[in-house]
Amino acid sequence: MKKETKIIAGVLAGAALGAAIALILSSDKTGDVKDKMSDWFCDLLDASKEKLADVTDQVKDTISKVRA
Repeated sequence: MKKETKIIAGVLAGAALGAAIALILSSDKTGDVKDKMSDWFCDLLDASKEKLADVTDQVKDTISKVRA
């Protein structure tokens, strides 16, 4: 990934996180938005963990190929 792409991705992720936090902190009497955002964050965290595990496996495979 290029440096510029990482910066843009970081800015977009920060904006999304800020918007989500604003929605969570807003006064919603029913709590529906809070529940939906909480579920969304959990899904996002799970997807991030899976992607990180995939990248870790790729790095380990590459290192083992280089050492062989």
